[in-house]
Amino acid sequence: MNTQNTLLQQYQRFVDQASLSSADLTLPPEGWLRTMRKALGMSGAQLARKMGVSRALVSQAESNEVSGNVTMKTMQTMAEAMGCRFVYAVLPPKGKETEDVIFAQAMKKARAIAERTDEHMALENQSLSEAEREKQLNRLAHKLAVEMASDFWNDK
Repeated sequence: MNTQNTLLQQYQRFVDQASLSSADLTLPPEGWLRTMRKALGMSGAQLARKMGVSRALVSQAESNEVSGNVTMKTMQTMAEAMGCRFVYAVLPPKGKETEDVIFAQAMKKARAIAERTDEHMALENQSLSEAEREKQLNRLAHKLAVEMASDFWNDK
């Protein structure tokens, strides 16, 4: 195993562990900022005073979070003003690991390769059964996932 593969596996373990830790984590209906502020028993006006801004700015930031228009800097600043921390992560889909995301891309590439091959085989009357085709697709996808050529994430 080379250094690049070792680093890749370390990154994957780190991300997968974070994904497991946050498996049941969902955005509260009012957003994290307002939910945490209310959990602390802090009013919007009190948070605004701590931050040195207007109450309207706090309310706007809380609304922006729910609509997806808040900046990470605002989230961090408000979290710190509440004595909290802001955590940001990009994780695989719920119930999946990084390996699943990689395999999905490998399968996508394998299907593209198979489509080109199928055309030629059909012309030569050498088509595979559906079961054999799936077996070959899985074999090719595993090979592509392991090799991860430089164009692995290119969709064309």
